[in-house]
Amino acid sequence: MVLANPHLPWAVGYFRFYQVQLTIPGTLDVAGAGLYGTPLVEIGQNRTLAWTHTATDAQHASLYALKLAPGDPTSYVLDGRTVPMERRTVPVTVRDANGDLSTVERTLYSSHFGPVLSSGWTATTAYAIRDANAGNLRSMNTWLAMGKARNLGQLRAAQDEFQGIPWTYTLAADTSGGTYFTDSSAVPHLTDAQLAHCTLPDDEGPSALDGSTSACAWGSDPDALVPGLYGPSRQPKLSRADYVANSNNGPQYVNPEAPITGLPGVYDTDPHLDGRAQLGLRMIAQRRDGTDGLGTPGFTESTLRDSMLGNRVLSAETGRDDIVGMCRAHPSLTATDGTAVDVRQACTTLARWDTRADTTSRGIVLWSTFYDRLLDGGPPDTWRRVPYDPAQPLTTPRGFNGEDPRVQRALADAVQDFAARDLPADVELGAVQKWDGIPLPGCDAGCFDVVEASPDSGTGTPTAGAFGSSFLMTVELTPDGPRAHTLLTYGQSANPASPHFSDQTRLFSRKQWVTERFTQAEISGDPGLEVTTLRR
Repeated sequence: MVLANPHLPWAVGYFRFYQVQLTIPGTLDVAGAGLYGTPLVEIGQNRTLAWTHTATDAQHASLYALKLAPGDPTSYVLDGRTVPMERRTVPVTVRDANGDLSTVERTLYSSHFGPVLSSGWTATTAYAIRDANAGNLRSMNTWLAMGKARNLGQLRAAQDEFQGIPWTYTLAADTSGGTYFTDSSAVPHLTDAQLAHCTLPDDEGPSALDGSTSACAWGSDPDALVPGLYGPSRQPKLSRADYVANSNNGPQYVNPEAPITGLPGVYDTDPHLDGRAQLGLRMIAQRRDGTDGLGTPGFTESTLRDSMLGNRVLSAETGRDDIVGMCRAHPSLTATDGTAVDVRQACTTLARWDTRADTTSRGIVLWSTFYDRLLDGGPPDTWRRVPYDPAQPLTTPRGFNGEDPRVQRALADAVQDFAARDLPADVELGAVQKWDGIPLPGCDAGCFDVVEASPDSGTGTPTAGAFGSSFLMTVELTPDGPRAHTLLTYGQSANPASPHFSDQTRLFSRKQWVTERFTQAEISGDPGLEVTTLRR
């Protein structure tokens, strides 16, 4: 089984998904979703294989600080030599205040390390950027080959051959029951020694590498198609017979029973897991032993869907009681502006809250506001009840120190904010988080179902945006073919006048899914089937 749960902006743009099934008899039959402007399935499934992506924490570009030659701001010093920047003049069409178009010329500059940025350019320093995906046109070949793959071995071979995944992890499963994780994205070949030696102090400008020496340039691997990148043999990979999981954290704890270690630092080897990543692993463990309240241990496609839309909030599961204890002991707290704030009603609301982020949940809005204020107040070194412990990376940090002034001030500020907006402390989530007027579940305070929206999201011109769970997919690969359910949370159409602009949002609000029809027999059996034939 595979669960796909990417988080991207909901407004119209190149990060918006559309759903599709692509079939070329005898050659290709794949269903799922692709991003606007791309003609292929990028997250999806065929008859024997399913996969998903989520954003990798690896670096994909490097900023270099160029030491400019004295008296010549378009030349820089490299290995003790003065090197003139390459320059190219290009025509640019501009529109003036009256709407009239005209063509002007602009001069673009480039260096040994890539294009030179106009911002931050002084008499002594300029910045260049080298992007591993600047010339990456291989992604379409990669996804096409993945869609044709019949098993994990073929998927891996497709990625190794074309090396075109731009900035995402891949998680996949096939009918053998095997699972697979990799960061096969385009990652600069920078060693830990280079990062340590070449990274300039932040007080000298933005975090950048030393562009005055070629020793700080990207290296390369023999099996890398493009010079300057890590090749497939050096990329993080893990094959398991039980599971792999990732929630935008580093690759180390894709499966805590088999940690991935020894990676170059550019792949982000930080072992810290945020709340969503910890919750995802906790959900797997509790489902495997049946302690999550969803019935018999082990995943089915049904319990996979229930887990996805259970709307659990880890920060509340591990810390709500701390806050209730604090506000019961201190019914009046001091806000940032020095005002004494009565928090008794807020305290009652949090005590009654079910610690979920359902549309009808009362307490999650107050909790999210409190949590945002607390995070804005600085690092959690002191306000955590249990600080981060490298020996317990899956369960720390957690809880709240109710005697910490920042914790008390954050709750007072949240209550004060509610009063200013004339919101009751127990306002339902669905009253303030909507798309096209439809209540939305989810949160960004340790939720697995991440959603950020306002009461006006999905309305207005231009359409007010939202962020979070976008294309949801659960797939069970069976001997009789795939059994899948999907949700495109913002609907298939970007046109507010279309009935498909928010039809699936209504399903998302009610925790309902679309049952996928994959085989020709399933498609032909749809009573609502309409066929349009295009001819040249």
